[in-house]
Amino acid sequence: MVLYTSPFPNSFLSVLHSFSWGLIFPCYWLADRLVASFVPTTYEKRQRADDPCYFHALCIIITTPIYLALLVASLPFALIGFLLWSPLQSARRPYIYSRLEDKSHANGATLLTEWKAAGNGKSFCFGSANVCLLPDSLARFNNVFNTQARAKEIGRRIRNGASRPQIKIYIDSPTNTSISAASFSSLVSPQGGDNTNRTVNAGIKRTTSMEYKGDNSGSNNSEDSREDKGGAGEPNEGEENTCVVRINGEDNGHMSDTETDTVNGQAHASGPAEPSPEGDTEISKTPNHKQKEGDSGSLDSYSASRESLVKVRVGDGTVDQSTVNNKLLYKASIMKKTSVRKKKHTDETFDHEISAFFPANLDFLCLQEVFDKRAAEKLKEQLHHYFEYIVYDVGVYSCHGCCSFKFVNSGLLFASRYPVMDAAYHCYPNGRGTDSLASKGALFLKVQVGSTPQDQRIVGYISCTHLQAIAGDTTVRCEQLDMLQDWLSEFRKSTSSSSTANPEELVAFDVICGDLNFDNCSSEDKLEQQHSLFTHYKDPCRIGPGEDKPWAIGTLLDPEGLYDEEVCTPDNLQKVLESEEGRKGYLVYPTSKNHSSSQKGRKASLKGNGRRIDYMLYTEEGLYLEWKVEVEEFSFITQLAGLTDHLPVAMRLTVSTGEDDP
Repeated sequence: MVLYTSPFPNSFLSVLHSFSWGLIFPCYWLADRLVASFVPTTYEKRQRADDPCYFHALCIIITTPIYLALLVASLPFALIGFLLWSPLQSARRPYIYSRLEDKSHANGATLLTEWKAAGNGKSFCFGSANVCLLPDSLARFNNVFNTQARAKEIGRRIRNGASRPQIKIYIDSPTNTSISAASFSSLVSPQGGDNTNRTVNAGIKRTTSMEYKGDNSGSNNSEDSREDKGGAGEPNEGEENTCVVRINGEDNGHMSDTETDTVNGQAHASGPAEPSPEGDTEISKTPNHKQKEGDSGSLDSYSASRESLVKVRVGDGTVDQSTVNNKLLYKASIMKKTSVRKKKHTDETFDHEISAFFPANLDFLCLQEVFDKRAAEKLKEQLHHYFEYIVYDVGVYSCHGCCSFKFVNSGLLFASRYPVMDAAYHCYPNGRGTDSLASKGALFLKVQVGSTPQDQRIVGYISCTHLQAIAGDTTVRCEQLDMLQDWLSEFRKSTSSSSTANPEELVAFDVICGDLNFDNCSSEDKLEQQHSLFTHYKDPCRIGPGEDKPWAIGTLLDPEGLYDEEVCTPDNLQKVLESEEGRKGYLVYPTSKNHSSSQKGRKASLKGNGRRIDYMLYTEEGLYLEWKVEVEEFSFITQLAGLTDHLPVAMRLTVSTGEDDP
């Protein structure tokens, strides 16, 4: 299958489309600004309450007539542009595939080596988030604003979170049962090429501030370091550039206050944090992008949260704590007992957490509601610093391909560190209400993650979707789930080049992710909860229809509280969501006749831990028979606090080949 790298098959149509959109854009922009000026967010309302001169009201009085006059003047040009733009959509392709040619800017892409299906397996990490990148006037109805600035900041936070250093924590204490024996501190190093794990043997009282020496870019790694993978302690192939810290001691991870102060002093004495790769120095006008003390969301702040981080460097030799490279110095936070991932329910087979960061070594990312095309470009530019392959501007416009007129695309965006082999998009034809104005649908992708010694390709399937949002449209969502399964089955058949007798491809995983707009606890969503999709695909957070696992939390935030000081930073939001009372105050819960729509301050006992409408599903059906896929960890992520009204989710799968280590 040919991947479309441009929206139109020839340059003439592209130029004509650009010309028509140029005629439409002034009218579109003026209408957007005019409506936005009358839809304030709670943050703006608080600012205006402190304005004794009513300056903003005066600005609206002055600018509104100007906007209206310019809007009327631009209407004839917009009409001409629309008459050109609409028929062109019949020739438009359903997505744009972007591949980063200059890999020196892709810090994540340099990590990957071809998986040969040797050893005991490999792990793959998937992330999904609804980022609410609508035109600014529409985004304000969800209490977020400044779409263009948010898009850039969202991309920056995602790539910084995914490319941060990782340290594996092993607790050598048989009496400490609250921490898993092989847990993660949410720190993964994107730097360096294919270096082996480094082990630091230290008592718990000394495991506080560590510095590592190595190559940041990964472009100068020697072939010797690539081949130096033998010996004891060999990691799985999926665990790239992991620094292993073995903790032993008798105080179960506790540190004295004196030692804590000493470590913090050492971290701050090391110098200022490294600026972002683009050298961003602009100060945003919105609260979404302000860095406060302790805000670890974008990893550019001086201090670190309790999951944050040591900026480390992993080199080809042993750890050298006396050498610091000024180009890349990551500071270590104290690895307390609370900073290590815990298994609160010992009967669970995998780790789970509420994390202030996107998972390190994130391989695949599925985003929803990337509707604004300019915002999509800004987001793509940021994500390309980590992901080499991106599929964006997914969907159809006008009357092409669907029953009703579509003003915006599907809002889906997919980013990958592995090459995309095939892609297909389908539009749901049964959208209702305001949802029918967007070409909501499903994006199906086939990626190559490795090859066997027999030159058989190792592939995986990923589906990204966004279902009908209007409450009460349960039958519409069930029909869309039916179509999702049928389209996915057709996509797998049409893209498979294997036969049972002579398989040319081995399927390692099949994952569905996206905003499904129903939860597993609401009585109104019973039809969706019992859909056949959940008999073929597993939900790691679900026990059964109507019942989630105790540690699973809702992913839909109460929009009214987005700018409260308690939750406006990733660190603060993480702390709030770890408590039941905090979740009641800032998450949206299933609707009930006995409670008002406002979530703030509610103390009543509610079912579940909020509306979990963002899903990560996987299946064991249709995979290579000799392999086994298991969930390694599941995360609810707060790194986009203040930027969207959804919590991103992430899942790491381990594909076990059943072979012994070489």
